[in-house]
Amino acid sequence: MTSSTSRPPHLPRGDLFDPQCPTRRLLDRIGTKWTSMAVKVLAEASPEEVRFAELQRRMTGISQKMLSVTLQGLTRDGLVGRRVEPTVPPRVYYRLTPLGLTLEEPLAALREWAEAHMAEVDRARRRSEALDVEAPTVTGMSPAVTPVRQTAVRDG
Repeated sequence: MTSSTSRPPHLPRGDLFDPQCPTRRLLDRIGTKWTSMAVKVLAEASPEEVRFAELQRRMTGISQKMLSVTLQGLTRDGLVGRRVEPTVPPRVYYRLTPLGLTLEEPLAALREWAEAHMAEVDRARRRSEALDVEAPTVTGMSPAVTPVRQTAVRDG
């Protein structure tokens, strides 16, 4: 971990495997595609601010409501700063906070991994779905439950 992403030593560390740990809720919030895209767009603009409409334009496929919900969550978590100009209509600007900037590096690594391995994951998913269609159901079990097939893992 680099010094820019390290945790201050005086803060307690979470335990992901503890069902009561707030780390789980945080991972739910920061682990979405929309959060990753918003952080990327804001990091590329940093230290400048980005208007709501520009974020929506750059994040193809996101609805106005989903972008609003995503930015509200990131703002509540202290990852994004929000500034409103009192005009009609109001102009709303967003930027990553120093804490939000520390999130860009790990999210960038995750995005890079996903882009590099998407074809492999797609192939594995198609193979699995094909086996699910072919596998007979076990008598007395729910139709959704099928026996597990042992298959050799092949590269390619």
